[in-house]
Amino acid sequence: MKIRTLTLGDFQTNCYLVSDENGVTAVIDPGYEPEAILTRAAQEQLQIAAILLTHGHFDHVGGVKAIADAAHCPVWMNEKDRAMPSWLTNGELYYTDPYQEGSTVQVGRLTFTVMETPGHTPGSVCLRCENALFSGDTLFAGGCGRTDLPGGSMTELRESLARLAAIPGNLTVLPGHGGATTLERERAWIR
Repeated sequence: MKIRTLTLGDFQTNCYLVSDENGVTAVIDPGYEPEAILTRAAQEQLQIAAILLTHGHFDHVGGVKAIADAAHCPVWMNEKDRAMPSWLTNGELYYTDPYQEGSTVQVGRLTFTVMETPGHTPGSVCLRCENALFSGDTLFAGGCGRTDLPGGSMTELRESLARLAAIPGNLTVLPGHGGATTLERERAWIR
């Protein structure tokens, strides 16, 4: 698995291009600058086969439609985020396939497993692939996502963080904003 990180837009949102050894690629959270994402994929001869969303906030979904149209690929999201107001979601959320707790998405030779982690939004998910955890805005290095926007819940976020802390092993955590961290490092403040 090869992971490329593009930090894009005013909110410095991390978009991840996650590829197998053949270049078959999942785009995680293309919030901004779809042209930059498509250009990078073309430069590296990557085949975009799916878009995976950790949640529906505008800074994570803004580039979805343009990339899906260009790549002719499915877009996966947890439907619980449909309840959020449109000003938070960049209008009506675009996706083709819903996923939920325990769902798996096969992208080339990579398997992404979905873990529902509500709190930041009702439909927030973390995506695990091999030893990487794409945590969206659920878990950051030294912090977690905000809960003061519509659909947020500190009680649910605490429960989600406790579930993440209980995952065995030391995964690399790749958040929606900021630098990468490890699950072992973050367990120190989660508990």
